[in-house]
Amino acid sequence: MKVFLVGAGPGDPDLLTLKAARLLTNADVVLHDSLIGPAILALIHPAADIIDVGKRCGKISTSQAEICRLLVETALTGKRVVRLKGGDPTIFGRLTEEMEALRQAKITFEVVPGVTAASAAAAALQTSLTQRNVARTLHIVTGHGAERGLPVHNWAALAQAGGTLAIYMGSKYLPGLVTKLLAAGASAELPVVAVEWASLPEQQIIRTSLVKLPEVLAKADPNGPVLLLVGLALGSI
Repeated sequence: MKVFLVGAGPGDPDLLTLKAARLLTNADVVLHDSLIGPAILALIHPAADIIDVGKRCGKISTSQAEICRLLVETALTGKRVVRLKGGDPTIFGRLTEEMEALRQAKITFEVVPGVTAASAAAAALQTSLTQRNVARTLHIVTGHGAERGLPVHNWAALAQAGGTLAIYMGSKYLPGLVTKLLAAGASAELPVVAVEWASLPEQQIIRTSLVKLPEVLAKADPNGPVLLLVGLALGSI
């Protein structure tokens, strides 16, 4: 009895790892996030049980407690279970809760990494997020706190680090996020690239400056997941 906690990558099925693809074709049960696209779900064995356990802001969602319960329940049947998560499970994937639930139930598991959205976005931009003498560090942060507001980051440290910021889930509280960075000392003209649906055919790339970001993104009106990349490594606006 073993559960596989698998990263689905940013959406393009060609970016799945070979191991992830193999596990999907052999699974008896797949519990997947709602943002997993049809091209990836099509790789699942036709006889498998496919359960959408996604959580989407502002929409009917499955609670994390219910996901953990289902994960343990299905694993205890002895079936081959895959928990399919968008991107990489270890980056803002609520992985800790699911691993703990499996540990408490004495169920063995394996984590299978996936390509995270920041890597896919950088590839689409043909840009390195870390550049000698420009950006020696990469900070991966969330723009959406568990307390339903801006997270409590050390904004001054982030603004002054001089590297690249990759901000996940930053759209909802974007004006406040920009205000925090500006107040912490970030330049108003700092280059920003917003990438919607990174790696997919409907991918949209929006270039602007930090101070103009809320207005520009509001006009673009994205309806998919948006990753924000902030820093001098993004080049000129």
